[in-house]
Amino acid sequence: MNKPIYVTQPSLPDLEEFIPYLQQIWDNKILTNNGPFHQQLEKELAEFLGVPYISLFANGTLALVTALQVLRITGEVITTPYSFVATTHSLWWNNIKPVFVDIEPEFGNLDPAKIEAAITPKTTAILPVHVYGNPCKVNRIQEIADIYGLKVIYDAAHCFGVKHLGQGICNFGDISILSFHATKVFNTMEGGAIVCHDAATKKRIDYLKNFGYAGETTVMAPGINSKMNEMQAALGLVQLKHYHENIEKRKIIADTYRKELSGIKGISFLPIPENTESNHAYFPIFVNEKEYGMSRDQLYEKLKHNNIFGRRYFYPLISEFSMYKGLDSAKPSNLIEANIKADKVICLPIYPDLALKYLNHIVEQLKTK
Repeated sequence: MNKPIYVTQPSLPDLEEFIPYLQQIWDNKILTNNGPFHQQLEKELAEFLGVPYISLFANGTLALVTALQVLRITGEVITTPYSFVATTHSLWWNNIKPVFVDIEPEFGNLDPAKIEAAITPKTTAILPVHVYGNPCKVNRIQEIADIYGLKVIYDAAHCFGVKHLGQGICNFGDISILSFHATKVFNTMEGGAIVCHDAATKKRIDYLKNFGYAGETTVMAPGINSKMNEMQAALGLVQLKHYHENIEKRKIIADTYRKELSGIKGISFLPIPENTESNHAYFPIFVNEKEYGMSRDQLYEKLKHNNIFGRRYFYPLISEFSMYKGLDSAKPSNLIEANIKADKVICLPIYPDLALKYLNHIVEQLKTK
């Protein structure tokens, strides 16, 4: 296999399908600032995801940074070390102290049983992540938040289209953040969104992502420029038409991995949570060195040698990076399960256009030592 097989590859429609949208942009000469495609995509996404309000952003990180401003979060926020750095960076950019809490072993999400012990008088919110698209224990997290008067902001970057307990995952918490980055199951090249539950919050979000302007001569807050442009929005409208087809292809790949890898001693993978409609965004495996006969990093290098570029996602933990390592909550002794997961994980390639011959090649390399 001479062709590199990467952990992901963006799904794109036929160029001919996208060209009419580009022509319309060229004709009306509206490139940004809440243009017609932007408005249309917000409407279609809200309906598609089954959520009340959605506001589009240039990327998911700006959506996270803005969400914290929207809810006026300050002080300390409880979050997970087992995520992409943008989760915690968004707190840093808002001058908020992250407080890391360990994860539960089953799905790698923030462990509700560890949250209460981390709450202090300075705690104002909980920022969990639906890791790999698997829902957090949303009901228990909300119970804790209600008892202590905390906001809940979900990083749902992996969760586009996921349904849990019969409804879209973004209906939980005070606000949810989506990412439409090129690596995600639904992409607009770059892009993201904030999902909220009432018109007043949606209005504040829209002000803050446009410099804080509430009118031609009125600025209501020190906002930022984080608007999605018309080309991103147009691509999103086309991509939405192919979502279910792409998810079905992902499911076939995920099912193949589950079938072929289930008998390999020392290789484990995550179950699909109960009452959940998955988007099969990732396929992480976890390597038990003693049972498998090879460490995670040895397997990772072997796969690379055979042109298979998986990703140790998430490794290292966010708490290991220099800007966060000095925090009391970042001590490895506080994050035992997160360290176990981080030291064992490899995300295998999964994307709609992954050909069967390449999928078989990946499986074969995992089976042979």
